[in-house]
Amino acid sequence: MIPQMRGRGADAIALAVAMALLPGILCAAIYIPANANISPEADVALIVAVDVSQSVDEQRYRLQMEGIAQALEDPGVISAITNGANANILFTMIAWADAAKPVLDWTRIASKEDAYTVAAHVRRLPHTGGEFTCIARMLRGVALRIIPEIPLNAQRVVLDVSGDGIDNCSDRDALHEERDRVLSLNATINGLPIIVRGENETVGAGAYRAPGFGLRELSQRPDKDSTTLDHWFKEHVIGGPGAFLMAAQGYADFGRALRQKFVTEISGTTECTAALPHCVMLTKERRIAGGVEFVNTN
Repeated sequence: MIPQMRGRGADAIALAVAMALLPGILCAAIYIPANANISPEADVALIVAVDVSQSVDEQRYRLQMEGIAQALEDPGVISAITNGANANILFTMIAWADAAKPVLDWTRIASKEDAYTVAAHVRRLPHTGGEFTCIARMLRGVALRIIPEIPLNAQRVVLDVSGDGIDNCSDRDALHEERDRVLSLNATINGLPIIVRGENETVGAGAYRAPGFGLRELSQRPDKDSTTLDHWFKEHVIGGPGAFLMAAQGYADFGRALRQKFVTEISGTTECTAALPHCVMLTKERRIAGGVEFVNTN
């Protein structure tokens, strides 16, 4: 408890403290008040996980933030939100590299004005970076901290993972364990691999790795068996009912891919068609010992 202070000097101190805390408060959370006309449930709780590892410089970070903001402002996305069964969604964002860091708390979007408010906030998010691409750690953080904090009942929970590299912190078994942890919470994981020509079209065991990781014995089927980033995402990241991935052809294409993904994820009508280029869908689920295996039946 802070003792009560009186006088002009105390007022000045209080103002200075408030001004110092304000940027952190704005970055930590924005809540859009619910009104009596909004359903007590949400159509989807959408978690957007953005790669901020070493390969993501300031320009690439800003392309991602602008892509997310423009997607939220897109008429098709807003229509999908407002025409859902409950006419609202829950939205949150995390930045991930060495670990997952929430950058936007759970926020309800139920109108065009709400969507534009969130988009404006996304554009102001400061660049927070990291070194490694720790997808398994990110998935663990989502399962332990993000999904349990969903403030309303949601008909669906969707984790939208974007990134430009493979996990260089954990082996395959650990990654699958964390993926299964998220899936056990009735969530779907979709992917948005960002493919940069001449940089990351092919991925494998020789990729950049965290210290010590390269000293461990790799599994009998090393990552080099998966020669493309989108194939690696399909095999090791996405899963759950209606899971799909949509590749972005470079960071300049991130916004286009995300807009199309948002419409599909929010409407819940996942279907890879000619209108959705670079889309791959997993349509069959098979239970196996130790987890869930998702088999591509296209």
